[in-house]
Amino acid sequence: MTTVAYQGEPGSNSSTAAEALYPASSELTCTSFDQALEAVTRGAADVAVIPVDNSAAGRVADVHHLLPESGLFIIAEYFLAIRFDLMGLPGTSLDHVECVRSHVHALGQCRKVVREGGWHGLVSDDTAGAAREVAELGDHRHAALAPPAAARLYGLEVLRAGVEDDPDNTTRFVVLSREGTPTPYTGDPMMTSLFFSVRNIPSSLYKALGGFASSGVNLTKIESYQAGAGLHASRFYAEIEGHPDDPRVELALQELRFFSSEVRILGVYPAHEHRRARAIRRRPGPARRQGNPVPERGEADGRAKPSRPPSDP
Repeated sequence: MTTVAYQGEPGSNSSTAAEALYPASSELTCTSFDQALEAVTRGAADVAVIPVDNSAAGRVADVHHLLPESGLFIIAEYFLAIRFDLMGLPGTSLDHVECVRSHVHALGQCRKVVREGGWHGLVSDDTAGAAREVAELGDHRHAALAPPAAARLYGLEVLRAGVEDDPDNTTRFVVLSREGTPTPYTGDPMMTSLFFSVRNIPSSLYKALGGFASSGVNLTKIESYQAGAGLHASRFYAEIEGHPDDPRVELALQELRFFSSEVRILGVYPAHEHRRARAIRRRPGPARRQGNPVPERGEADGRAKPSRPPSDP
């Protein structure tokens, strides 16, 4: 049986994601992200399910610092539709409520209902933990913003359902493991996560990323963060569509390595169906050219176009 570590309590969004990914598993709840990663590192858990991005709140703080240092590998991704219910003790009415408890991100993703109610927000370590706190307090003045499962788990009554500000609110999770064997290249949609540090030369980042554009590789994410105590050295976390064994991706990574002082592949894994469906919805139809075409790079200013290998192998 697979043991899955995650930050939070049963009934949280992380718990829901873990159950969806590993239905028949043993769960190991942790108080922090680094504790969940450490559980995998020391063998107490087989995998960790960690949130990395939210469509409303952006990236999850500190996770991108922890990923490269953990020594673990990303083996899968999962997109979870986020739903929050306002819940309280049985018999509670909205007129009773004075304080709303939840995780800081959940409070930020449900600002409208909190503002309309004129309630005071109290930060808890976890959304499901907020529901547990309300159940333990036994005070009708306290309510919680938590996933629907938390109300059933802690015996609370849903006062208002679906109170998230954005009905398309989505959190992306990644699965991390000690084993770093990448999924073989088959031509199916894949993702590659990596981090790199550029060399200390002018325009190094521009040059390092140039290979992705010239090779036709989609760079879906790039984020910078400071390395160590100094403020002069930056690392970059990036995600690209494709597999390192794809000739186009291989060519782009060669150019990245040439202009970087360090490149580390953090994971190669199948693209989740949510990402594939979104790509289909956004796929443009045939473009109609109107007016003068946009000149290629170098034509407008008289410079020679850069010589690069062809995009297709």
